[in-house]
Amino acid sequence: MPKFILLKHYAGEGAPASEWTPEEFKAHINFQTDLVRKLAANGELADAQGLAGPDLAKVVTYGGPGTAPVVTDGPFPETKEFLAGYFMVDVPTPDRAYEIAAEASSAPGPEGKPIYERIEVRQVMGAPDVDA
Repeated sequence: MPKFILLKHYAGEGAPASEWTPEEFKAHINFQTDLVRKLAANGELADAQGLAGPDLAKVVTYGGPGTAPVVTDGPFPETKEFLAGYFMVDVPTPDRAYEIAAEASSAPGPEGKPIYERIEVRQVMGAPDVDA
């Protein structure tokens, strides 16, 4: 079965989670936990993780032979959009991945209303066969 990664993009619309009430935040986390449990029970979950905020992100590039890696702040400190987490699912069709992404997008936020989180769906490519 193909694997898909569902990238959860937070675009900064509405109140940031830091301004939600404790009840709103708990409802959001419970929704995420319930979705992960459901996908695991269905045998569709390969992995799911939340990611630290962009203030802790770094961009690393090769520094050249014998030199340290080049580490800079990033990836985009001037934007409100950031990658908040991901689901890795193992499902038979892209349509099933889209259904899961739509469900994840409906996670509750302020006043229990769906946050319409942007979910980017990408199929995981296998490594090409190469002769050693």
